[in-house]
Amino acid sequence: MALKPLQAGSYPLGQFDALDTDVSSFLGGECVMFATNVTYPGTELAAEDVNDGYTGQSNKRTVVTRVLANAQGATDPKPPIMLADDGTTGYGTLFGTVVGATVGKVVTGGSALGPSTALGSGKVTCWNQSGLYAVSLDAVDSTAFTGLVPGNLNLRTGVPLYASITTGKLTPTSGSNAWSNSVVGRFIEFAASGSLVSTPRNLVAALNSPSGSAAVSAQFVDAVIHFDPQYNAITA
Repeated sequence: MALKPLQAGSYPLGQFDALDTDVSSFLGGECVMFATNVTYPGTELAAEDVNDGYTGQSNKRTVVTRVLANAQGATDPKPPIMLADDGTTGYGTLFGTVVGATVGKVVTGGSALGPSTALGSGKVTCWNQSGLYAVSLDAVDSTAFTGLVPGNLNLRTGVPLYASITTGKLTPTSGSNAWSNSVVGRFIEFAASGSLVSTPRNLVAALNSPSGSAAVSAQFVDAVIHFDPQYNAITA
């Protein structure tokens, strides 16, 4: 759903065109790299490339991809690894989220208002600075008991994190080759929503409700990580 920079330095690295096959499916918080051998026309739409000024230049162009198996990391001994800052709902959409609908019927969730920022511009904002980030749990490895999930009893503060070579999602499971076996950060903790302008159900439900329902517990929604591409020690 979203990447949330917590203490991540002043500015992202930049905004880059995304691979056409990836741009509409970013959840936010995936690891991305620069793609290799991207040509126009071909894997990228010709019209957008012409508008971006690529006519008459080399037929190679720079885009980012979350499918790391197709990125420059396959040949580069120390490729830049970044976090995608574009999501599908909440933070990362152009106009936020509508909550309410019929009065009193919708108190959480809601519908995204407007497209994701990546879909609106074709560009993805990428962070490469070492710092503290939160990534929503739907945008990380959600494999039961072994992924970056609260049910994984082996997760401890400081556990190394890797990037999936097929989805870019953060995972505590290392890959099978040198560049997917590189540590890109460390797990810190899981966190519930820190919003100060919403009222979680666990603060509304009475402890001794006439309905017999107990107070609802707060739920984890984010994985807080220390992202540090300097951990990357890939050897070709």
